Amino acid sequence: MDTGSIAWLITATALVLFMTPGVAFFYGGLVKAKSVISMMMMSFGALGLISVLWILYGYNMSVAGSPTAFSGNPFSDFGLGQLATSVGGNVGLLSATYGATFAIITVALISGAVADRAKFGSWMIFAGVWATLVYFPVAAWVWGGGWILNLGDSMGLPGVIDYAGGTAVHINAGAAALALALVLGKRIGFQKGITKPHNVPLVLLGAAILWFGWFGFNAGAEWITGLANVGLIVVNTLGATAAAILAWMLVEKFKDGKATSVGAASGAVAGLVAITPACANLEPGWALLLGAVAGAVCALAVELKFKLGFDDSLDVVGIHLVGGIIGTLYLGLFAIDTGFFTGGGNFGQLAVQAIAAFSVLVYSFVIAYLLGLAIEKTIGFRIRNEDELAGIDTSVHGETGYALERV
Repeated sequence: MDTGSIAWLITATALVLFMTPGVAFFYGGLVKAKSVISMMMMSFGALGLISVLWILYGYNMSVAGSPTAFSGNPFSDFGLGQLATSVGGNVGLLSATYGATFAIITVALISGAVADRAKFGSWMIFAGVWATLVYFPVAAWVWGGGWILNLGDSMGLPGVIDYAGGTAVHINAGAAALALALVLGKRIGFQKGITKPHNVPLVLLGAAILWFGWFGFNAGAEWITGLANVGLIVVNTLGATAAAILAWMLVEKFKDGKATSVGAASGAVAGLVAITPACANLEPGWALLLGAVAGAVCALAVELKFKLGFDDSLDVVGIHLVGGIIGTLYLGLFAIDTGFFTGGGNFGQLAVQAIAAFSVLVYSFVIAYLLGLAIEKTIGFRIRNEDELAGIDTSVHGETGYALERV
C-alpha cells in the first residue's frame, strides 16, 4: 500500500475513534445535569472495554471466512500476535484498529436508550456480552465474508449494499436500544417533556464532532480502493446531513411552531445515519433527497415512544433504528445502476436490502432483550428509584458534573 493510503487510514481511524467522545457529549448534554457523568461514562466505558475485546478476539470473529460461518474463530489469533508478526501485518493491524472504532461506537450508541436509570457495572457486562454475541458476528456477516455479504450471489440478485454500517451499526444498535428500553422500563414520571437538555451547547458540540468524524466513518474504507470513490462519499455525507437538518427543523416548525437547536443537531445525526450505508452508491441529488426524507421521518418517529409507551430516553430508536432502515432500504430504490428507479425497474436490490436489514434487527433485538433480562433478574440492571431521583451521578459514580462554588 502507498504511504498516502496508509496516512488516510490512520487519519480515518482517529476520526472514527473521536466520534465516541462525540456521542458522549451529544448524549451528555441531552440528559439532566445530575446524570451527565453517568451518561458520558457509558460511552467511555464502551471505549475501554470493546477496544480490549476487539484486540483479544473480536477482530478474529469479524472475519467469517465463508458464507455459512456464524463468525470467525475467536481463538484463531488471540491477541493478534500472529497478525503482528506476519507479512503485511503493518497494514493488517491498521485495518483491525479501524474496525475496532466501529465496534466501539456501535455499543456506545445503545446507551442513550437507558439514560438516567442504568447501573454502570451492569451496562459494562451487557456491552461486553452483546458485542461478543451480536456485533462481532454481524460485522462478519456484513463485511467479513458472511452470509449477508454473499446474499445476492446466493439468490441471483445484486449484492447487499452497506458501505459503512446501516445494518451492522445503526439498525444493530437501534434494535438493541429498543430491547433495553423495554427491559429497564420507564423513568419515574415518564411523559412528554419529562426532562429537557441540561446543556444545549454540549449537544451541539457533540453533533459537530460526530459530523466531523463521520467523514472518516464513511470515507475511511476508501484506502482499499486507493480513494477511488472518496469524492462521491464526501459530498454525499455533507449533502444528506445538511438536507436532514433542514427537514427536521421544518417538521418542528409546522408541528411545534419553533425550530430548535436540539432539533437541528438531531436532524444532522439522522442524516448521517441514513447516508452511512448509501454514501458510495447514490448520486448527490438522490443523497439530498435521502437526507430530507430521513430528517422528516425521524423527527416524527421520535414521538412514537410516547404513543407506544417505551422509554427510549435519547431517541436511539427514532434516529438510529429508523434512520438506518431508511438508508438501507432507500438503496433498493435509488442505488446507482441497481435501484428500482435507477437500474431498470428491478426489485432485486430492494429485496436483499430488506432481508439484511430485518434479519439484523430481529437478531439484535432478541439477543439484547434476553441478555438485558438475564442481567436485570440476577444482579439488577436498573438503579433504585431513590437513586434515580437523587441523581445517578452521585449514587453510581460519586461525582457531580458541575461543582459550582461561591468565591
